[in-house]
Amino acid sequence: MVEFMRDKACIVGIGETAYSRDSGRSELSLAGEAVRNAVSDAGLALNDIDGMLRFEVDRVTEAELAASLGLTGLRFFGMAGPLGSAACGLVAHAAMAVACGMADNVVVYRSLNGRSAQRYGGGATTRGGGGNAAFWEPYGMLVPGQWAALSARRHMQQYGTTSRQFGAVAVALRKHACMNPRAVMYGKPITIEDHQASRIVHDPLHLLDCCLETDAACAVVVTSAERSRDRKQRPVYIRAATQHLVSGGRPRHTYSDTSAYELAETPSRYMAPRLFRMADVTPADIDCVQLYDPFTPNVIFGMEAYGFCKPGEGGPFVEAGNIEGPRSKVPVNTAGGNMSEVYLQGVNHIIEAVRQLRGVSTCQVPDCELVLCESGGGLGGLILRR
Repeated sequence: MVEFMRDKACIVGIGETAYSRDSGRSELSLAGEAVRNAVSDAGLALNDIDGMLRFEVDRVTEAELAASLGLTGLRFFGMAGPLGSAACGLVAHAAMAVACGMADNVVVYRSLNGRSAQRYGGGATTRGGGGNAAFWEPYGMLVPGQWAALSARRHMQQYGTTSRQFGAVAVALRKHACMNPRAVMYGKPITIEDHQASRIVHDPLHLLDCCLETDAACAVVVTSAERSRDRKQRPVYIRAATQHLVSGGRPRHTYSDTSAYELAETPSRYMAPRLFRMADVTPADIDCVQLYDPFTPNVIFGMEAYGFCKPGEGGPFVEAGNIEGPRSKVPVNTAGGNMSEVYLQGVNHIIEAVRQLRGVSTCQVPDCELVLCESGGGLGGLILRR
């Protein structure tokens, strides 16, 4: 998306299933329910949907889902990656499609039995040592937690960041989840002491530094700004949307890397200036942030990368309470995020951003007008406005 696309498309519908650790249902069934809910939320009929986009790793294809929903008129469809990092990029593609007339109403969805079926955290998903993975999989680096541990340790060594500061992220996001009845961890608050006492999973990361493994599906409906005026819900405008991908070298918490990156950086650092420029806003204008949070250090990296604090100051920044609660300096993941709400790889973050801008979040930021949302640690980003 470039500047001429600003505010040309809107999110008008959001939908989800129950969040659980054992859905007892197929991913196709979950996807269908989420899409029906999103279409209903938008005040549309299923036959109004003529575009459909999915994650490249989603096992529910557009063709299967369209057939199960009885859709016969899809004229725009496709997928994007990499792996689980596609959410914001797919919304960007949807925005371009409706703005250019390729489709009128596009659904973006993600369906995942990530706990009861294939578990990413257990090493069940590898790339078979092919491509960049040839540099780490043969040495036993198989899962994202291992890669995140390297980044976390580097940040600790370089800036003095502490495990308790990682814990401050976990506590803040759990607090938000405890305000959200949909969250998997609703009613289960934690303390810093709980974080410190939880077992080490990948040194220095504790269990409570890691995101959930869950079953669920989420969907959003994107339409043009002109069409959004007739919809049931207040439109949420896509003010800026972009992607950033650099491939290459060594393992990271994301799935590709380059020697251009410092180990404790994320692609966000490189995407952020473009995202803010597209939206014609600054970090000081942002009311609320929905950051991709597979592990607690990612939130600290994100605070630095998007300019909410200086490089190296992310640990003290979160420890001081600046991301916790709707009235904090930079409220982060106000529904609980991947850490405590559900792991739907960024689509749940977009849904929470929409709720904030509709004024119906369970952790509502007062007068929320601008929300920054990302997926994949900066592989895709959105700035949404009401």
